[in-house]
Amino acid sequence: MLRLPESVRIFVASHPTDMRKQADGLSALVKGVLGEEPRSGHLFVFFNRGRDMLRILFWDTNGYCVVSKRLEQGRFRVPAVAEGQASVSLTPQQLAQLLSLVEAAKARRRAVH
Repeated sequence: MLRLPESVRIFVASHPTDMRKQADGLSALVKGVLGEEPRSGHLFVFFNRGRDMLRILFWDTNGYCVVSKRLEQGRFRVPAVAEGQASVSLTPQQLAQLLSLVEAAKARRRAVH
Protein backbone atom coordinates (compact mmCIF):
# COMPACT_ATOMS: atom_id res chain seq x y z
CA MET A 1 0.00 0.00 0.00
CA LEU A 2 1.24 3.48 -0.82
CA ARG A 3 1.75 5.70 2.21
CA LEU A 4 1.46 9.35 1.31
CA PRO A 5 0.76 12.36 3.50
CA GLU A 6 -2.90 13.38 3.50
CA SER A 7 -1.96 16.68 1.88
CA VAL A 8 -0.65 14.94 -1.27
CA ARG A 9 -3.04 14.81 -4.21
CA ILE A 10 -2.72 12.52 -7.23
CA PHE A 11 -3.58 13.80 -10.71
CA VAL A 12 -3.85 11.54 -13.78
CA ALA A 13 -3.53 13.29 -17.15
CA SER A 14 -6.50 12.60 -19.44
CA HIS A 15 -4.57 12.50 -22.71
CA PRO A 16 -1.70 10.21 -23.77
CA THR A 17 1.79 11.58 -23.23
CA ASP A 18 4.99 11.18 -25.22
CA MET A 19 7.08 8.93 -22.96
CA ARG A 20 10.31 10.43 -24.27
CA LYS A 21 9.58 13.36 -21.96
CA GLN A 22 11.56 13.50 -18.76
CA ALA A 23 11.19 15.77 -15.71
CA ASP A 24 11.36 19.12 -17.54
CA GLY A 25 8.92 18.11 -20.28
CA LEU A 26 6.50 16.54 -17.83
CA SER A 27 6.65 19.56 -15.50
CA ALA A 28 5.81 21.79 -18.49
CA LEU A 29 2.72 19.60 -19.13
CA VAL A 30 1.72 19.89 -15.47
CA LYS A 31 1.80 23.70 -15.71
CA GLY A 32 0.47 24.17 -19.23
CA VAL A 33 -2.09 21.39 -19.61
CA LEU A 34 -3.11 20.38 -16.10
CA GLY A 35 -2.92 23.91 -14.69
CA GLU A 36 -1.11 22.74 -11.56
CA GLU A 37 2.18 23.64 -9.90
CA PRO A 38 4.70 20.80 -10.50
CA ARG A 39 6.71 21.70 -7.36
CA SER A 40 3.64 21.36 -5.12
CA GLY A 41 4.61 17.91 -3.85
CA HIS A 42 1.59 16.33 -5.52
CA LEU A 43 1.93 13.30 -7.82
CA PHE A 44 1.26 13.65 -11.56
CA VAL A 45 0.60 10.46 -13.54
CA PHE A 46 1.00 10.20 -17.32
CA PHE A 47 0.26 7.27 -19.67
CA ASN A 48 1.40 6.56 -23.20
CA ARG A 49 -1.06 5.99 -26.03
CA GLY A 50 -0.85 2.18 -25.70
CA ARG A 51 -1.45 2.38 -21.92
CA ASP A 52 1.40 -0.05 -21.31
CA MET A 53 3.73 2.56 -19.82
CA LEU A 54 3.30 5.25 -17.20
CA ARG A 55 5.39 7.96 -15.61
CA ILE A 56 4.81 9.61 -12.26
CA LEU A 57 6.35 13.04 -11.65
CA PHE A 58 6.72 14.64 -8.23
CA TRP A 59 8.90 17.22 -6.49
CA ASP A 60 10.95 15.91 -3.58
CA THR A 61 12.44 18.70 -1.43
CA ASN A 62 15.14 19.80 -3.88
CA GLY A 63 14.44 18.15 -7.24
CA TYR A 64 12.06 16.30 -9.51
CA CYS A 65 11.60 12.53 -9.31
CA VAL A 66 10.28 10.54 -12.24
CA VAL A 67 9.09 6.98 -11.67
CA SER A 68 8.37 4.80 -14.72
CA LYS A 69 6.64 1.48 -15.15
CA ARG A 70 6.43 -0.43 -18.43
CA LEU A 71 4.31 -3.55 -18.69
CA GLU A 72 5.52 -6.64 -20.51
CA GLN A 73 1.92 -7.79 -21.01
CA GLY A 74 -1.47 -6.12 -20.82
CA ARG A 75 -2.45 -2.49 -20.38
CA PHE A 76 -3.11 -0.24 -17.42
CA ARG A 77 -6.74 0.45 -16.55
CA VAL A 78 -6.78 4.18 -17.02
CA PRO A 79 -9.56 5.97 -15.09
CA ALA A 80 -12.38 7.52 -17.11
CA VAL A 81 -12.21 11.27 -17.53
CA ALA A 82 -15.13 13.58 -18.32
CA GLU A 83 -15.11 15.34 -21.69
CA GLY A 84 -12.89 18.43 -21.64
CA GLN A 85 -11.31 17.54 -18.31
CA ALA A 86 -7.48 17.75 -18.27
CA SER A 87 -7.02 15.33 -15.38
CA VAL A 88 -8.75 13.16 -12.82
CA SER A 89 -7.84 12.90 -9.12
CA LEU A 90 -7.14 9.59 -7.41
CA THR A 91 -6.71 8.44 -3.83
CA PRO A 92 -3.50 6.61 -2.86
CA GLN A 93 -5.52 3.37 -2.73
CA GLN A 94 -6.81 3.94 -6.28
CA LEU A 95 -3.26 4.62 -7.50
CA ALA A 96 -2.03 1.39 -5.88
CA GLN A 97 -4.83 -0.51 -7.63
CA LEU A 98 -4.04 1.19 -10.93
CA LEU A 99 -0.38 0.13 -10.63
CA SER A 100 -1.26 -3.49 -9.89
CA LEU A 101 -4.42 -4.23 -11.92
CA VAL A 102 -3.86 -4.70 -15.62
CA GLU A 103 -6.24 -5.41 -18.49
CA ALA A 104 -5.22 -8.82 -19.80
CA ALA A 105 -7.43 -8.77 -22.89
CA LYS A 106 -5.38 -8.65 -26.07
CA ALA A 107 -2.19 -8.95 -24.01
CA ARG A 108 0.90 -9.80 -26.00
CA ARG A 109 4.54 -10.27 -25.14
CA ARG A 110 7.05 -7.72 -26.32
CA ALA A 111 9.72 -9.00 -28.65
CA VAL A 112 13.09 -9.36 -26.93
CA HIS A 113 15.97 -7.88 -28.90
